[in-house]
Amino acid sequence: MEELKEILDQFDIPAQGSHFERADQGLINTTFFVGFGKHRKYVLQRINEYVFPNSRALFHNLELALPFLSSPEYVQVKYHRTTKGELFFRSGSNELWRLMSYLPGSTSFHNTSDVGVAHEAGRILGLFHRQLKTLNPEKLKITLDRFHNLEFRMDQYHEALKRAHVKDLERTVDLQKMVEEIAQDLANIRSMNLPVRVCHNDTKLNNILFSKEKKALCLIDLDTLMPGFLLYDFGDAIRTVANPAPEEETDLSKIDFSMEMFTAFVTGMALNRSVFTVAEIGSLSLGPVYMPFLHGLRAYSDFLLGNVYYKVDYADQNLDRARSLFHFAQLAREHEPAMQKILQDNFI
Repeated sequence: MEELKEILDQFDIPAQGSHFERADQGLINTTFFVGFGKHRKYVLQRINEYVFPNSRALFHNLELALPFLSSPEYVQVKYHRTTKGELFFRSGSNELWRLMSYLPGSTSFHNTSDVGVAHEAGRILGLFHRQLKTLNPEKLKITLDRFHNLEFRMDQYHEALKRAHVKDLERTVDLQKMVEEIAQDLANIRSMNLPVRVCHNDTKLNNILFSKEKKALCLIDLDTLMPGFLLYDFGDAIRTVANPAPEEETDLSKIDFSMEMFTAFVTGMALNRSVFTVAEIGSLSLGPVYMPFLHGLRAYSDFLLGNVYYKVDYADQNLDRARSLFHFAQLAREHEPAMQKILQDNFI
């Protein structure tokens, strides 16, 4: 932990009396809570540069967006600067670190059955987009190339099929059939001429901080802040808000698409309906199909390649993720007409 204390010093935070607690959440970066006595004060994070090789773009986007994410309604996490005025520190071992303030009493949820939490999640996402509405997306740099591009992910998937072990292919024939079927349904999204806006691009529920009273405070993990379509953020949120089961649930009967939770989320987001276009609203029902399918496709491809991207605790974890995500995407397809009605009733 001495190395962590030395890094803390670089952010002009005296390390004396500090202690570090490794966070168990997050599949990409490595995160530590920094405490003094009984209280957490900061969040120290090592950036995974294998995933985010263009770190300059990441911090460029933060510098642009943070001034917009400031209002009495939005409790922004503070990013601390180094003694040299940078948002990050490059250690002697060539690792990239950043430091953020810990919001006392804040919490997050992986899933929820609380309609109040769902409503608040929708409200904070709508507010997030309202505040970033005037930021020109062309000014942002790409931190992850073709991150939500289905054609690119399908190319990766087909390459993974070529390199996969025969036994892994044989026992997942059902997934291969499902991939081709759903991908065909979603192929026209990029030709819908949707407006490009500044998106978070990773709006799963545990990237929203809540107060003890379950009031949404802000979105965190802004590394994927890039240009995108609103359906990305909407769909990624719904995949965790409307599903009571964890992402790696192996009992598919426990996976559900809750219209009650969906409706609560939509009514919260619609509080800022004026910032969204008619075309965007018309596309939103595709998001809860598109985003879990895309995540499932990436997890399945990673499984076929031997688990080189996502952290796994056991060999089939990515396969379990893929099965769960594909199943939810199928449920979302079945609920598309009902979703469209709720969206029209609340946004139009």
